[in-house]
Amino acid sequence: MDYFVHESSYVDQGAEIGAGTKIWHFSHVLAGAKIGVRCSFGQNVSVAGGTIIGNNVKVQNNVSIYEGTIIEDDVFLGPSCVLTNVTNPRSQVLRKTLYEKTLLRRGCSIGANATLVCGITIGRYAFVAAGAVVAKDVPDYALMVGVPARQKGWMSRHGHILNQTDTDGIMICPESGLRYHKTNAGVLCCLDLDEEAPLPPELSIGKELYDNLKKQD
Repeated sequence: MDYFVHESSYVDQGAEIGAGTKIWHFSHVLAGAKIGVRCSFGQNVSVAGGTIIGNNVKVQNNVSIYEGTIIEDDVFLGPSCVLTNVTNPRSQVLRKTLYEKTLLRRGCSIGANATLVCGITIGRYAFVAAGAVVAKDVPDYALMVGVPARQKGWMSRHGHILNQTDTDGIMICPESGLRYHKTNAGVLCCLDLDEEAPLPPELSIGKELYDNLKKQD
């Protein structure tokens, strides 16, 4: 195998797992799951058949990924966050052919203990705060907090709040220096990188504590 599975975990025959992926303690990947390269799955993670997971996805402890979920590259799932696949579950009503699609776009982060109600899309590089409950689609780069979750602002690719604009309406990430601008349609975009491109190597390692940069705002 060109991926790692801890001896306490199970990968069913028929699951597809990419090179360099690591599956740690007490986890289970079911047949039919498709997982990309260089992913990491922490302790007590369950990945159902029919799920599609991209490259470089990091899943922390105690997360269940259910059928109907599509996770693009570079997504982060925090400890004990909750994904679902039926809006109106009933024990007496079988809905195995009615699982709803949940799409997590490239680079988004889901905080610890957050809950995503199924049938929604989380936009590219969106940031769902710890404990938030999200029941509607989330725009690219949006910062979502609370129950129910509301948009509080915008987050950069490096996970910093973008709260200052210059005379041209451009916001700059304090860590990376990447520039962001909101279009007339209200969509935030990065001016310096393609939205589908990964971070270049020189920007992919954090060098400043969050609190240090926050104090500079």
